Amino acid sequence: MATGVPKAQWNEPSNHSQTPSSDLNFSLEYEGKMSEEQVLSTLPANLQKIRSIGKDPQNWLCYGDNLSFLAAFFGNSSIKGKVKLIYIDPPFATNSVFQSRSHINAYQDLLIGSHYIEFVRKRLILLRELLAEDGSIYVHLDDNMAFYIKVIMDEVFGPQNFRNWITRRKCSHKNYTRKTYGNISDYILFYTKSDTYIWNRPVESWTVERARKEYPAIEEGTGRRYKKVPVHAPGIRNGETGQPWRGMEPPPGKHWQYTPKTLDEMDARGEIYWSPTGNPRRKIYLDESAGVPVQDIWYDFRDTRNQNTFITGYPTEKNPDLLDRIIRASSNPGDLVLDCFAGSGTTLAVADRLGRHWIGVDNSAESIRTILHRLTKGTQRMGDYVKRPMDTLSLQQGSLLDLAEGNPEESKDISADPISNFLFFADLTYISSANSIVNTWQET
Repeated sequence: MATGVPKAQWNEPSNHSQTPSSDLNFSLEYEGKMSEEQVLSTLPANLQKIRSIGKDPQNWLCYGDNLSFLAAFFGNSSIKGKVKLIYIDPPFATNSVFQSRSHINAYQDLLIGSHYIEFVRKRLILLRELLAEDGSIYVHLDDNMAFYIKVIMDEVFGPQNFRNWITRRKCSHKNYTRKTYGNISDYILFYTKSDTYIWNRPVESWTVERARKEYPAIEEGTGRRYKKVPVHAPGIRNGETGQPWRGMEPPPGKHWQYTPKTLDEMDARGEIYWSPTGNPRRKIYLDESAGVPVQDIWYDFRDTRNQNTFITGYPTEKNPDLLDRIIRASSNPGDLVLDCFAGSGTTLAVADRLGRHWIGVDNSAESIRTILHRLTKGTQRMGDYVKRPMDTLSLQQGSLLDLAEGNPEESKDISADPISNFLFFADLTYISSANSIVNTWQET
């Protein structure tokens, strides 16, 4: 892949009549688009505490319309500007309804077009206000609306705060007969509140085969495995890094990565490899690598497909390992994590296991039932729902040590320990349903 150089080095006439502005002055326009002031004036939820679980609960599970709850959080100084990480997996504008594996109505996904875009945009505006200055937001979508929401997120968070368009492999290959490529991916848009944000760079462990391929050389005397990389970089520099070193000029159009003095020091430590033709290379050692830096295509977090996997049965349930990566990368222990499309509660459960505080919101009764059950009683193996009826499946707590046959990543629940430290709130209009859910939950 080609590497660009500073535009000042272009020594021919420009093809453009004027230099493009760095400010992206465009937006999506559609009927019904509210001003930000109107969105921020949304009536807040009338919070009613339904139940307190634990002696000193610091986590919140909220039942009701997430827009009104976000408006309530906007008026709460202990939450506004304090959230370090937001992950949301909103509806995908499929114009469909969804049921759990036990055929209970879970949620409706009936908003489409501009109505859907404005639905998401209003929530993003409030979520931006809740984010801390060093906070991040991840929005999980598919190819149906991700491209429109990308433009909306540029409007709300600023294009300069876009970090990644992450592609996730969501399932195995599909043998469709229609004339298209198999659809096996969805997307996660990663933005931050500012250019100073929490970032714990995720890495994957080296395999023996990959390490030998990437670090093919072995240092004499120490036996350390290393690879050789150039000591120059693209672009001309007029300072020290553009000057000769050991009588050698940098290659044409390039400069040294380090000053001649630093290169001398590296050579004295034995960190420079000299080829038989006198060409210098820098040694990068395997034992100094924490692992393989994660890129923006994620292959390993497919949706549930193994009968040994621990699940809740909620239709939008995501792989806990996916949330584990995101939460570790963009928050620290003790930070506040928010998911206002809580669904099966994966974000909440994983955040709790990793020592983060959390807030979860959903307006689906089945979601709240699922989350309460998951947090306090655990998940169960997916099992064979064709051959074994639901009432014969025993409820189990998953374990990192409970690995079954097949792919280990599919036979564990990394969010398995019961959680007994949270407050359960409901909006006033959801009180009756909330009490009914609690009564049923207590009976089971």
